[in-house]
Amino acid sequence: MSDTYTAVIKKQGKWWIGWIEEVPGVNCQESSRKELLETLKITLLEALEFNRAEAIEAAGKNYQQEKIAI
Repeated sequence: MSDTYTAVIKKQGKWWIGWIEEVPGVNCQESSRKELLETLKITLLEALEFNRAEAIEAAGKNYQQEKIAI
C-alpha cells in the first residue's frame, strides 16, 4: 500500500479545509495550513487503522492477507 496520499486543501474565509483524495471521509478544518496538514495526517492514520481492524473483524477466522500493488 502506498505511503503517499493526496491532500486537497484550500483556504475558505479564515479556515483551511482539506480532504484526503484517496480515502473518503478523511477531511479536516483548521485555522492554519500547517495545522491542517498535521490534522489530516493524524486523521488519515486513524482511518487506516480503523479500516484495517474492521476488515480483519469482518473476515472472521482463517483469513489470509495479500499485498496488492497498483
